[in-house]
Amino acid sequence: MKIGIIGTGAIGGTIAKKMAAAGHDVKISNSGDADKLNARAEELGVVAATIENIVKDVDVIILSVPTVAIPTLPKDFLANVPENVIVVDTSNYYPFRDADIEEIKNGKVESVWVSEQVGRPVIKAFNNLLAETLANGGKQPGAEDRIAMAVAGDDKEAKKIIAGLINDAGFDAVDSGDLSESWKHQPGTPAYCTELNTNELKQALSDGVKEQAPSLRDKAIAELSSLPSYPSHRDIVEYNRGLFQKNPKSV
Repeated sequence: MKIGIIGTGAIGGTIAKKMAAAGHDVKISNSGDADKLNARAEELGVVAATIENIVKDVDVIILSVPTVAIPTLPKDFLANVPENVIVVDTSNYYPFRDADIEEIKNGKVESVWVSEQVGRPVIKAFNNLLAETLANGGKQPGAEDRIAMAVAGDDKEAKKIIAGLINDAGFDAVDSGDLSESWKHQPGTPAYCTELNTNELKQALSDGVKEQAPSLRDKAIAELSSLPSYPSHRDIVEYNRGLFQKNPKSV
């Protein structure tokens, strides 16, 4: 497939590298200057592109930028993109980084807000695993305890295509419902950054409580940030699991 990725940080860059390794035709763009973008593209084994060209002649566009950066993307940058091109949102809202977005703070589902900002339906995916998990936690299909990733959206066929990309990245895909239900794998839920297999993730998605998620998200950031040294990847996963008594990995 032809994939354009906007954003080349820990998540976007890892997705680009994995998609290229799986044989997809990948191009990337970011907010840096041309030299830095070209160097990043060479590092990842993909092609650099301007924001105008990243959306041309592709099957999938992946938005992998902080939530606060979504409104800074060029206005109508998707205006001439055919309707059959899938747009994926990987972002997660964190107030300490993304400032106050009142609609999200008042309960609007994060990716519903993103969809409204870009003027297109989106698929929510690649958001409920830590960058380290995404980079190094993948396994071959059928492997024992293969980690699963949630995917939400209103277009079932589009979700199937993105599930295929998730499989290419080394993970099982679990359909978490319509885009309005993507809150089930936002920060502060049992499905977020807890490294669950397919059955466990399905359970975690059903156990989430939308109204509790923001306070648990903020609690996690405050407590992890207050530690005397930066926690290890394993410590973060275990901490997230421990926030939820019903989390399958906490029992």
